[in-house]
Amino acid sequence: MIDIQETNDFKEIIKGRRSIRSYDKDIKISKEVMSKILEEATLAPSSVNMQPWRFIVIESEEGKATLAPLAKFNQAQVETASAVIAIFGDLNNFENGEEIYSKAVELGHMPLEVKERQISALTNYFKTLDPQVNRETVLIDGGIVAMQLILVARAYGYDTCPMGGFEKDKIAEALGLDKERYVPVMLISIGKAAEDGHTSVRLPINKVTQWK
Repeated sequence: MIDIQETNDFKEIIKGRRSIRSYDKDIKISKEVMSKILEEATLAPSSVNMQPWRFIVIESEEGKATLAPLAKFNQAQVETASAVIAIFGDLNNFENGEEIYSKAVELGHMPLEVKERQISALTNYFKTLDPQVNRETVLIDGGIVAMQLILVARAYGYDTCPMGGFEKDKIAEALGLDKERYVPVMLISIGKAAEDGHTSVRLPINKVTQWK
């Protein structure tokens, strides 16, 4: 049975979120619930809807043992969290373009002629796309889905911590991925907090915003 979301109060979700570094080791998240969280996270937007994010859910003792040496200063999260989700960006994401756009036609979201025109234009675009621009795009899309995942997890009553401190040049291969194709975005620990997270300060809007 899928867990019922604990809150749909968006203000509570965003204001109550904390970066948690110590979790209740006895709490496990079922594959069914984790899949639901990831499914809702992937409702996030992405460039031309190519959905370049790829997830590896690290929950076994063996998986955590592989991850731990690569996680630098984030050992507590790896050790105690129900799971750590490694998010990667697929640089070859356009390989799924036909599947994505054909499904949109099948569901009535897009006319066939629009799909064919779009795929033709995107095929030419991706053929000449600067690799650096491609990399930057999948990292942006990966950041968007990561934030959505954090908020969805909170809605389901789970706590998280986004982590950028890990061996980015080694993690893809360590987890069985082609490092030339899959770009690491971040790690996200997930579980039930064993202790309250710290409230943090935000800069005032008039310091970080300009109106023109």
